[in-house]
Amino acid sequence: MASSHSSSPPSMPTSHFSSLVDIPVPPLPFLFSQPATWLCTTAALIGALLVLEQSVYRYKKKHLPGAAWTIPIIGKFADSMKPTMENYMAQWNSGELSAISVFNIFIVMASSNHYSRKILNSPGHAEPCLVNSAKHILMPDNWVFLNGKEHVEYRRILNTLFTKKALSIYIGIQDAIARKHFRQWLTDAAKDPSPKPIMKTARNLNMDTSVRVFCGNHVPECGVVEISEKYWDITRALQLVNFPFAFPGTNVYSAIQARKAAFKWLEMAAAKAKIAIANGAEPHCMLDEWVQVLRDPTYKGRRDFSDREMAMVVFSFLFASQDAMSSGLIYGFQHLSDRPEILAKIREEQYRVRGNNVDAPMTLEMLENMPYLNAFVKESLRVKPPVTMVFYLSSWFPSTHHFASPQVPYRATKPFPISDNYTAPVGSMVIPSFYNSLHDPEVFPDHDSLTPERWLDPNSSANTNPKNYLVFGSGPHRCIGIEYATMNMALVLATASVLMDWEHHLTPESDKVEIIATLFPKDGCQLKLTPRPRP
Repeated sequence: MASSHSSSPPSMPTSHFSSLVDIPVPPLPFLFSQPATWLCTTAALIGALLVLEQSVYRYKKKHLPGAAWTIPIIGKFADSMKPTMENYMAQWNSGELSAISVFNIFIVMASSNHYSRKILNSPGHAEPCLVNSAKHILMPDNWVFLNGKEHVEYRRILNTLFTKKALSIYIGIQDAIARKHFRQWLTDAAKDPSPKPIMKTARNLNMDTSVRVFCGNHVPECGVVEISEKYWDITRALQLVNFPFAFPGTNVYSAIQARKAAFKWLEMAAAKAKIAIANGAEPHCMLDEWVQVLRDPTYKGRRDFSDREMAMVVFSFLFASQDAMSSGLIYGFQHLSDRPEILAKIREEQYRVRGNNVDAPMTLEMLENMPYLNAFVKESLRVKPPVTMVFYLSSWFPSTHHFASPQVPYRATKPFPISDNYTAPVGSMVIPSFYNSLHDPEVFPDHDSLTPERWLDPNSSANTNPKNYLVFGSGPHRCIGIEYATMNMALVLATASVLMDWEHHLTPESDKVEIIATLFPKDGCQLKLTPRPRP
């Protein structure tokens, strides 16, 4: 039975509690105001992200040589703004594998021949990539972005454009274009005999040659001039550092406009080549030869190439050849002017093979009988390779684009066990460098010396170690136009040697290197040109 007096919980004394509540507490505006809280939270978040960035970098880097800590956010961005051979050499000399970071893109650089070749020959672990703007410029459906079986099949088709038969067509065009430009060079030199840099004139010669070899007379002279003048916009847009979006006024936007201008002429050339061969004409350029191959009843590959597809291939060849071939030519002229004894040997060989007839066009058979010239070309490219390492980065974003040339970095598509004790993380860039392979003192004694004779002895260490000659890359993406590129450089220098004398005007920057996609003398190679007397 319940008690008549219901129990209730004892009441708490309130007097003291109320007095405590009423005590005024001084405000703490810095700690408890909303703006201050936001600032503290933001600072803590940024601090945590920076700590995470360093931790991830160090975790990926592991024991590899390289900076112990990366500069927050930008990493080695400042170095990529003005790349120098000195900085590259310092990185290569730090170890066979080393690590850097640029805008949180983790990069493993290989300096040795072994690791560079491993990257180039490991399609199961790494694939080529290019700057972020490349697909905007070259167009995303260009064959250069293919990989795997599709790339192999497309490359097999394009190999038919560099056969000995095809090269015998191209060499006549190359000879005629070189002589045309040399006449203009000498005319300009007669008006102003002072030394002039050949950077621009050599690039124009090279572009004129490439367009005529690829397209013949299917592109009018005004088209060649427009392509040549606007191509520099493409080179600038594919350098190490660029704003990656195609806004008006940006390099990428200008490059896209240059590509559109070029495509207008290249598609027209493809259509004209098809008409010419259908009407029974003999091939007079690469496009003609391609159409002829496709019409051959014994040909078993794909036949249905549109004008646009053929134009994209030609455009990719222009892209792959222009800067590298121009670099090779310019350094070829500089090397010969600085080494008159080598130039004298080349001239002696030229007069002998040509029978003192310097007006006779070069033929493939003549070129094959000029071993000293070919040795010089090989050696000049070794001493000053147009591409020292395959390093092209977008300024802000990592790239995943593929390109069939040695001028691109590689991206690890899966964890890449590049050495016995290091695995490159998936998504990282792995960059093979060529310079150390080409300057290995064990393979190339006196490696900084220009010595064509090293290639004339079949038993020399240079000839018995072909794996070190990485001028054109290695593996499935090795340069497809090696014979064309070396033939063009040899022909131009050979013809120049019998038609002109040139004197190198030395400046404080003659031996310094400027990196503009490829290597160039910093002063543009200033030459004084005069006509050479006939033998």
